[in-house]
Amino acid sequence: MIAEWSSLTETQQHRWSAVLRTIADAVPGGATVVVTGTAADVVAERITAALAEAGRGATCYAAPTPGDGGDVVVLLRGGGGPPPPTERADVVVDLRDPAWPVIRRVADRLAGSDHWYLTESRAFFAAKAANWDTKFGDDGPAYAGAVAQAGFRDGGVLVDVGCGTGRALPALRSAAGPTGVVVGLDLTPEMLAEARGRSASEHAALVLGDACRLPFGHASADGVFAAGLLMHLPDADAGLRELARITRPGGRLALFHPTGRAALAARHGRSLRPDEPLAEGPLRAATTRTGWRLDRYDDVDERFLALATRV
Repeated sequence: MIAEWSSLTETQQHRWSAVLRTIADAVPGGATVVVTGTAADVVAERITAALAEAGRGATCYAAPTPGDGGDVVVLLRGGGGPPPPTERADVVVDLRDPAWPVIRRVADRLAGSDHWYLTESRAFFAAKAANWDTKFGDDGPAYAGAVAQAGFRDGGVLVDVGCGTGRALPALRSAAGPTGVVVGLDLTPEMLAEARGRSASEHAALVLGDACRLPFGHASADGVFAAGLLMHLPDADAGLRELARITRPGGRLALFHPTGRAALAARHGRSLRPDEPLAEGPLRAATTRTGWRLDRYDDVDERFLALATRV
């Protein structure tokens, strides 16, 4: 159930306002917006108010399914049962916590900039940071196996981009050796706070930063590890290009997730598409375009691992 506005805390109202404002800004003037999924009636009313406040001249209504009548489809995910499919949605909003909505997708044709992803990514991960290791703490061996196969240079500078709670830091320290440098970067302060224990024990630095605008010099890293990163970026090519910028020629990139693409897609209620950024063909083409050579591609139920070399 979606709580009445008056029953939300000031912080929760601010979160809802940020989401509604982002949706209103993305909707073209005069468009028809269809809202479907969890508590569609209530959310449609809130979006209608946000559209009016923004002066968009758009209309909004709730529907059981996206149908064919809307210019923009907003899908609300949450509640019990299997998650609804997201293929036809222009905007996907996570409502698993009805008091803390988070936008998980904005279609390229609507997104005028990538600023929405910064706010929404932080909101998504900040709310989950404290319990992240409790929920996913058994992934350590999978991280260690991926790092061991990455071919990182002993004594080199290794950067974990999107480090989260730092689950890869012990393995990266082992790969870098006692003379190497290990750095963990994440967009979310709450995640970095959870990573401090591991960073201290592994003598790794932590940096608050955006993967699309890395605060490192050109060719300053010998290797980059990125777990679950590309799927959270608004532009996969731009992300790969930025990772290439900070990596020296011959340096290594490991793109990893402890769950394979098919299993992850099923968990999120969607079907795999051959044109997705992490599908082998598109990823091979994207790495070639952005300064990498894709050397290995493994996508099985228990993990995803793609290894590339900076050319």
